[in-house]
Parts: sequence; structure tokens; C-alpha cells
Amino acid sequence: MTKLREDFLWGAATSPHQIEGNNVNSDWWAMENVPGSPLPERSGDAVDSYHRHPEDMRLLAGAGLNAYRFGFEWARIEPADGEFSRAGLDHYRRMVDTALDLGLTPVVTLQHFTLPRWFAESGGWLAPDAADRFARYIEFVAPALRDVGWVCTINEPNMLGVFASVREAAMAALAADTGQAATELGGLMADIRPDAAVAEALATVHRRAVEVVRGTTDAKAGWTVAQQSFEPTPGNEEVFRRVHRDWEGFYLEAARDDDFVGVQAYTSQPVDANGPVPHPEHPGNTLTGWAYRPDALGISLRRAWEEAGGVPLLVTENGIATADDSRRIAYTGEALRHLQDAVDEGIDVRGYLHWSALDNYEWGRYAPTFGLIAVDRETFVRTPKPSLAWLGACARRNGLA
Repeated sequence: MTKLREDFLWGAATSPHQIEGNNVNSDWWAMENVPGSPLPERSGDAVDSYHRHPEDMRLLAGAGLNAYRFGFEWARIEPADGEFSRAGLDHYRRMVDTALDLGLTPVVTLQHFTLPRWFAESGGWLAPDAADRFARYIEFVAPALRDVGWVCTINEPNMLGVFASVREAAMAALAADTGQAATELGGLMADIRPDAAVAEALATVHRRAVEVVRGTTDAKAGWTVAQQSFEPTPGNEEVFRRVHRDWEGFYLEAARDDDFVGVQAYTSQPVDANGPVPHPEHPGNTLTGWAYRPDALGISLRRAWEEAGGVPLLVTENGIATADDSRRIAYTGEALRHLQDAVDEGIDVRGYLHWSALDNYEWGRYAPTFGLIAVDRETFVRTPKPSLAWLGACARRNGLA
């Protein structure tokens, strides 16, 4: 039987914008609420975890989990350039204290997709002083990170690069609009990959952030990478290598000097001569349209272990968007079997944090439900799903049955 570390982390993950509600000083809030927004739904009150986080954590701890990944929201802590909110920071310190009091190891993310509007509007990650501004923010929040063992600097920098490429493609389509902007954009989107300039900028910002975390706290520092678990189709190995390098390899190699790398895996995609193959429609696809591939976690763990040079791995996200909780249990069980196989091979995996703790706002819509806990968005009543108890049982025995 696979023997996991005695201090293996079993938990669930969230991000602030997706669960807190009313993150009014962020760039995502601005995009959601601009007239003609491309996003079908607004986050609004989200699931009100800004006020209800103690209940959320009690449910996780009561089920048997021993870790919780959550974020500090930069836009709440520094709503204007150089103007920091002590009350905002105190709120997140209370979250750390609540987790510790309940026996949950806090895993804190410092930037999870959203940015303060002032930062985004002044050039964002490509601004010449971006690293200084992010370092200044971390220095301010460092006192609230005492007793925090794990800090994720930036969530999915490769997806931040993709967002930048999508914006560029959209602008190009509109500039060339002859009444068929959607068609133009569709053609441009076929070869979307993380923006190289943003990738380099984020790597620089991350290196500076790791230095600040290490210099001001006792926490382990790393970032999380969205791994697509790409697979080459016959004859397209060279295209696969390019795609993998652009989408994942660069970011995993950038983590070689970190204390850990966060592995985030949900599905897998083949790569043909034109690049990643879109997920074809299939009755087995998840609510996000992704292929049902619990083996993606094993693929991603092995690649991260190799390409990050043996840095310890922490699964910071893995899950499935489904309304069928029995399917969630089946997916997670198989994913964990692949994790245990990787451990048997000598890969240093420190924990498994399921995405997500709660059904929440999935960056434009609420329909894809990933949570171990259902939430009534009218009353905010939390209802644990059987999958929460199931994962808690895994945590108590430190592995699958």
C-alpha cells in the first residue's frame, strides 16, 4: 500500500474573488460591471465567504480535512496605489487564525487572477515597476503570514499569459472588423498561447516575490502552474514540445529554485499539427466542456517533478465540474490513485487540495459546480455534499481505502 507522508496535507482550495463577494476595487469587478460586459454573470455577493469563512472552515475541519488554501485579495488590501488597508489585512489574519484554531494548515495565495484596478490600469505585469509594487504589497502583508507554512505567490501565471493573448486577439479582430469580428477572432484564437512578454515579466516578479517571502516569513514559497497534460498525436512530437514549453514547461523550469511548485490539473488534451485540439463534444465531458481525464493528475505530477528539477510538489487544485456528486467521488478517487502511483515512483508530493471547497463564481458564470459544499446563493446556506465526507475519510486514514 502507498505510504504518504505523515504530514501530508488533505484539504480544499478557494480564491477570494470567487467566494467573497463585492471585490469592487479589482480589475475583474470592473470587467464584470462595465456596460456590455462580455461576461454572462457578475460575481456580486458571490457566496459571501468574506463574512462566512468561519463556517466554511468548520465544515472542512469537521469532515476530517487538515488544510485549506485561500487567498489574500490584493485589491482589498491596497485599494489605491500605496494606500494600504489595515482593516483589510486584519481580516485575512483572522482567516489564518481561524484555520489554525480548527487544525487546518493555511496555504495562502497572494495573487489569484485579480489585480487592483490601479495596478492593471498602470500597465499591470508589464509595467517597469511591477516587481517593486508586488514586493511592496508582500512586505505589507508579511506580518499576517506568521505561522503560515505555505505561500503561493501567483496563481497560474501561464493562464495570466493566456488572458493577455486573448485580449490581444480580441483587439486585433475588432481592428480588422469587416462585420465579421467573431469569425476573425475565432481564427486568431486557434493559435492562442501564453504571451511571451507577460511570461518573462511574471517570472521576474515571481523571483522577487519569493525573495521577499523568504526574507520576511518562515513560509515555503512557490507558485502554481495550470497543467494541461498535453499528449502528442503521432508525427506531431515537435509541435507538442513547442506547445508544452509555451504553456507549461517555461513556468515549471522557473520554479526550480522554489520551495515547492503547485500542481493544478483537471484534464488532458491531444496536440496535433495545429496545436492543442479543442475538446470535442462528448456526453462524458464535464460542465466546463473538458474531457473526463482523472489520469491528468499523474501526468502532471510526473512532468512537474522532472521539469522543476525535483522540487517538492503540492497539488493545489484538482477537481471536476459536475452536478453528479457520485461522479465527483469517482473522478477524485481515480485521480488520487494516480497521485499514489507517482508517490510510489519516488515523487515528493506533499499534499492534495481539492478544487474547490465551495460551489462558486467560475470567472463569468456560476453553472460549473466544482464544490465539495453546495451553496444556496439566495440564502447562502451551505450544504456539504457526500464528496466532502468521502475526502475527509481519505484524510483520516491518510490515503484511499
